Amino acid sequence: MTSTGAVLGGPRSREGASGLLPQLVLALLCGGYTTGAVLGWGAADVADFMGDFGLSLAAAAAAVSMLLYARRAAAGHRAAWLLFAASSTMVALGNGVWGWYEVVLHRPVPQTSPADFCFLLFAPPAVIGLLVLAKRPVTKAGWVCLGLDTWLIGGSLLTLSWSLALARTARFDGPSTARVALSLAYPLLDIVLVSMVLALHFRRSPANRSAVNTALAALALTVLCDALFTSPLLREHYRSGQILDAGWFAGSMLMAYAPWVGRREQPLLRPGTTTRRVTGSLSALAPYLAAAVCTLGILYDVTTGEKCDKVVLLTGSTVVLALVIRQGIMLLDNIALTQELTQKENHFRSLVQGSSDVIMIAAPTGVLRYVSPASVGVYGRDPEELIGTELSAHIHPEDLGRVVHEVRRFLAAPPGEEPATRIECRIRSGRRGGPHGQDGWLNVESSVNRYQGGLIFNSRDVTERVRLQAQLQHNASHDPLTDLPNRLLFLDRVDRALGGRRAGDGRAAVLYVDLDGFKAVNDSIGHQAGDHLLTQAARRLQDALRAGDTAARLGGDEFAVLVCGALEHQIREIAERLRAALCEPYRVDGGEVRVGASIGIAFAEPGSTAGELMRNADLAMYRAKQAGKGRVELYAPQLQADVVRRTELATRLRRALHDGEFTLLHQPVVELAGGRIAGVEAQARWRSAQGILFTPAEFLRAAEDIDRTSELGSWQLEQAVAQAALRYGAGHPVPVTVKLSVQRLLHRDLPAGAVEGLLERHDLPPGGLVVELTGSDPRISLDELERRLTELRRAGVRISLGGFGSGHAALSALRSLPVDAVKLDRGFVEGVVESARLRKVTSGLLGIAADLGVRTVADGVDRPEQVQALREMGCGQGQGMAFSGLLDEHRLRGSLTRGGYPVPGDPGRFGKPDGGRSVPQETACEQVGPRTVPLPSRRSHTETRVPPA
Repeated sequence: MTSTGAVLGGPRSREGASGLLPQLVLALLCGGYTTGAVLGWGAADVADFMGDFGLSLAAAAAAVSMLLYARRAAAGHRAAWLLFAASSTMVALGNGVWGWYEVVLHRPVPQTSPADFCFLLFAPPAVIGLLVLAKRPVTKAGWVCLGLDTWLIGGSLLTLSWSLALARTARFDGPSTARVALSLAYPLLDIVLVSMVLALHFRRSPANRSAVNTALAALALTVLCDALFTSPLLREHYRSGQILDAGWFAGSMLMAYAPWVGRREQPLLRPGTTTRRVTGSLSALAPYLAAAVCTLGILYDVTTGEKCDKVVLLTGSTVVLALVIRQGIMLLDNIALTQELTQKENHFRSLVQGSSDVIMIAAPTGVLRYVSPASVGVYGRDPEELIGTELSAHIHPEDLGRVVHEVRRFLAAPPGEEPATRIECRIRSGRRGGPHGQDGWLNVESSVNRYQGGLIFNSRDVTERVRLQAQLQHNASHDPLTDLPNRLLFLDRVDRALGGRRAGDGRAAVLYVDLDGFKAVNDSIGHQAGDHLLTQAARRLQDALRAGDTAARLGGDEFAVLVCGALEHQIREIAERLRAALCEPYRVDGGEVRVGASIGIAFAEPGSTAGELMRNADLAMYRAKQAGKGRVELYAPQLQADVVRRTELATRLRRALHDGEFTLLHQPVVELAGGRIAGVEAQARWRSAQGILFTPAEFLRAAEDIDRTSELGSWQLEQAVAQAALRYGAGHPVPVTVKLSVQRLLHRDLPAGAVEGLLERHDLPPGGLVVELTGSDPRISLDELERRLTELRRAGVRISLGGFGSGHAALSALRSLPVDAVKLDRGFVEGVVESARLRKVTSGLLGIAADLGVRTVADGVDRPEQVQALREMGCGQGQGMAFSGLLDEHRLRGSLTRGGYPVPGDPGRFGKPDGGRSVPQETACEQVGPRTVPLPSRRSHTETRVPPA
């Protein structure tokens, strides 16, 4: 069985099983009653009881059943079922009265009794109920035709029945007018009821059709039994409980069952087209059949030699007149319908021919019968060229199977359940290579409807919409700049690669690529040039990869590569090839630009997920950057442990800062000629809860990321300025030096005006703060740095360049930046006494600074010989263990009060004539006493907002 057959057959079998039990009970009751009637019920008393009270109970059951149904029926049909209930009630009362006479009183029923009036009242409610259920005409002509059809049927039946029986019945009942009227009332009412049944059978409402058909069958059976009962031959020998009562009993049982049969009607069953044709034919032939019956009645009188009865003549004349009138009305109605049909046909022809959609009619064989003129504009093909060809010949071969399957499924579905369907496919176009369609094919969306066993296709060109959807889908999964897959698509491909791996497929790996120095390109020559460089880098990635590998841009200057089915050494070779390709010069804006590439590799392990693989490759890439950039590094589990350790240390550092565990120490900066303290340098130390004082090397390992140390740097700057302001107020006007990295100075969390506002808030005089620039970054724009330093100098801040002489960057900065002092790198000071070559280099650097008018400070002056050598070379100031280590605030105030330190070999105020063998007044260690000078605010490092760097 097909899927459609299963859908149609499943509910039908279940509901059929549920409706079988009531039908079986109904058949058993009727069959049992009929059997009893045929056998005479075994006794006369039982026969009388079943023929009277049995029928009364059956009619009462029908009345109760219809009353119960009327309570839940729709408002439009409730009145009809109430009227049918009233009709059955009359039957129940009539049979009850009849049984009272025969069973209770044991008397024959009078010829005129209350039962007759109850039976006479059976027909009028039933007739009115049928009118309520009928499909009402919408025009006056329709109402007239309904009345004429009813009379045509009723008149013909009256003519026939009068000729056959009613005339004799009237004579047989004698001259009593009441008795004649009563005898004729039954058949006449039955004729009216039969006429209504026949007329309404062709005009019944489509709603609740099974219930109406069952009610009509019940009424027809009842009327048939009434007609047989009115026959003088049968009535003369009639006794209760005979076979005629079985017909009345079955009619009452059908009426009881009628309202409920509609609830089990199968919604999926289609009314047969053959049944509809037969019904329409009988409806059209009904007037002629009625006239033929009337003619038969008159011919019967003629052939029997009897004089034609006046009733027959009068009735026949009225029937013929009704037929003529009806035919005249139908003729006028047909003329009006023809005109309306012609007008609508012209209207719809104009719509079809003027529509921008292509309308095609296909025969059941698939041959096109009609194609609208719009095919010229849409398909670029003449309609005459398409008519007579098979529709399948114009559908793209890749779409043909899907279209055929959908058409077959649609034709197998019930029309009431699925009146139309939609199909999208590609249709051959007559404009090959034109602006619409690719390679002569158009994307077409068609609405498909049934038509005379075939199909109607209402098609429109949706090529542009399909292209737009494909473009939107592409944009959602690709980077707009480089057209490489984006992160979302790349993760999806990694997931599929991991899920589809089998033993022996080789390893899958993710390569995380980051361009070194790309920010400097953006800052120096602009973002547009940076975008051009990224597009070139993306092309190089694709050119260097194998056919099955995937390159993606994750964002900024970060890329990722998925390599599948390769050995480990092959993946490393691919990574080295990528690094070499990315390090080649780039042509940007007419010049050459160089950037490097750091690459991290992570191999897929059993059970790995895409997220884990990406994270591991990212960690390996950062390891490559830390190791000097321009390298390829493999992921190792230790990298993850290092990340966890650094994260824990950063968390401890941040918590210690908020808990007040950091303290600020100062190291004096001494003039080499005279020993006077010219300034102090502030350095932070971490004092743990156990009293241990950690050196910077022990806690600043967490400072690799500027975001993690911004709060500490802000706290250090705040405390240094605050304590310097207090010392100025106490009569010690010594400037304080604070180290700031170039990145930190230009970071967004230290905006312009932040340092100036700090000086103003603590009232530190101009010249009281020296900012020492540390580190170098080629990505930093020197122009931007120069502007920021100029703003600081304008506010009275002095600028010192740290690490002087350690590289080309320091000399370039000295040439272009507004610098007040330079700090000679510790590497030059350590060997200045022993190495003549180093002494010459150091002397040259100091000479350059002197020529530029820049003050010089030597860092790491730990021995007296170094002091003397540096002083002879022209170095102005120095700091180191030759004078003092780090001091807390109390000891620093003492040193400032004394004014300076003895200088070896200097005959000045603090010198000794012993050839430079004097001992500093402070020991060669960090002097941190138990007492400290109170800070201006104990909450300064916890309440000051420290943005992340």
